Amino acid sequence: MGRSASDEKSRKSGREGGNFRKKSYARGKASIKKKTQTQKPSDPNIMRLNRYLSNSGVCSRRDADIYIAAGNVTVNGKPITEMGYKVKLTDTVKFDGRLLNPIKKEYVLLNKPKDFVTAGRDAQGKRTATGLISNASKTELKPVGKLNKDTTGLILFTNDGELTKRLNSPKNGLRKIYHIELSKPLSSVDLKKIQTGLPVDEKVVKVQEASYVDKAPKNQVGMEIYSSRNNIVRRIFDELGYDVVKLDRVVYAGLTKKDLPRGHWRYLTEQEVINLGMIQ
Repeated sequence: MGRSASDEKSRKSGREGGNFRKKSYARGKASIKKKTQTQKPSDPNIMRLNRYLSNSGVCSRRDADIYIAAGNVTVNGKPITEMGYKVKLTDTVKFDGRLLNPIKKEYVLLNKPKDFVTAGRDAQGKRTATGLISNASKTELKPVGKLNKDTTGLILFTNDGELTKRLNSPKNGLRKIYHIELSKPLSSVDLKKIQTGLPVDEKVVKVQEASYVDKAPKNQVGMEIYSSRNNIVRRIFDELGYDVVKLDRVVYAGLTKKDLPRGHWRYLTEQEVINLGMIQ
């Protein structure tokens, strides 16, 4: 093929070397911007029905769709089977006739330091246990019971009102273990009194176990107790003439301080929540 024929073919194909150029619609080197629509912020007071069920602790979102389709859920008295249905937080939502609460239940365990009141505000300002867990949740978490300002150790915070009521009930007698340091060694006679049951305000306090701490001076005692009476551990030793120098709650309702330094908090595991839920 001759040169003239080759040039002619290049021009027709638009390849480099030819004089033919395709029309360009680009404006110089500027990129063409696509039009984007501004999304409206979602309304926090409106959510999908399956999420509402999930937050209420009924089931997972996937299982919620199954229950919705089966007609187990009503909104304001009307059965809803539509997928993707949205409800307001002010709506009355029931699952099998049971009223639901859409606020997700949260559980936080704190290892409280000394000189921190459990809630509210102390005379010096803001040294509160509640303040230490302020970043744990966007909802208000309340303590289950209280710890004395001078007492350290485990305290549970949650927005689960039903669980709080059960755990605070005197009939439950939750298992608690304390590490106690006294102002002087505890005599074997007084230890025996504690073990067999000591009257405090004319009512005998039953202690599951009390013993000296291994490889420690005899002013350090371990105590397992189920009593829910207010400040009962200190009152036991007051009755016997001992001052409590340090009081640390190391176990509470099966929850422990393992890998939880003083002043730090953590969320409960799913299994821990299930275990607490079994307490009636």
